[in-house]
Amino acid sequence: MNSIIIAVVILGGIAFVAAIVLFVCSKKFAVFEDPRIARVNELLPGANCGGCGFAGCNAMAEALVKESDKGSIEGISCPVGGAEVMSQVANLLGMTVANGEPQVAVIRCNGTCENRPRISQYVGLRTCAAMNACGAGETACGYGCLGCGDCVNACQFDALHMNEETGLPEVDENKCVTCGACVKACPRHIIELRKKGPKNRRVFVSCVNRDKGAIAMKACKSACIGCGKCAKECQFEAITIEENLSYIDFTKCRLCKKCVAICPTKAIQAVNFPLPKNTEVKKEVEA
Repeated sequence: MNSIIIAVVILGGIAFVAAIVLFVCSKKFAVFEDPRIARVNELLPGANCGGCGFAGCNAMAEALVKESDKGSIEGISCPVGGAEVMSQVANLLGMTVANGEPQVAVIRCNGTCENRPRISQYVGLRTCAAMNACGAGETACGYGCLGCGDCVNACQFDALHMNEETGLPEVDENKCVTCGACVKACPRHIIELRKKGPKNRRVFVSCVNRDKGAIAMKACKSACIGCGKCAKECQFEAITIEENLSYIDFTKCRLCKKCVAICPTKAIQAVNFPLPKNTEVKKEVEA
């Protein structure tokens, strides 16, 4: 009987000492988490898309709280939640947030089946990454869209679909949240996040081919040939020519469309502009 009591006392003593050790350790090595992080995380959409530049929404919440303690959260933005969510976060943290220009993904390739005919047939894993690793793909253009839809598979918001007629991806600007997943997925880097613009109107060079003019035109009828006519025509210094390719800076572009009219290969695209009246009349006559 005495042995049982002694065993119970010993075990009880060990448990008591262990409890004290655990209590001391929990206090000494406790990791404090700011309760604001959880509250900010609740406001975020929970997409965990990485479009903000952080590993996920919780990581972004931690960064927001940390930066708010420094006095500003400018430069951190949630592409999925947009201005509305960021405004709520700013109010919670007692900060002001700059309203960024809404953006949308843009496909900078006009190499349709008509403009850029197939000259070979690829046999293998049907992904853009695999095809790009093997060479130029099925056309003579080593820069344009490969047409396997890696960007479509990367989009979590159903904003990208392949057009079977043209062989190119198309962006649904009403669903695009500019998370940047498609940009990262494209091995040819033909997708860019650009400012939506007033009334969703945009002007951009729909080509990334850096070959010289004759070579580029041989690969695609709609390729930019780097002739420089658009840059000379632009009064706002929004167009630059680098490595045989023109680029339009959307922060300087005033959407005058003079570059669109003067481009000899129609490589510059104008989106969501109203059609000229004579064009509408011509369509009605043809119909």
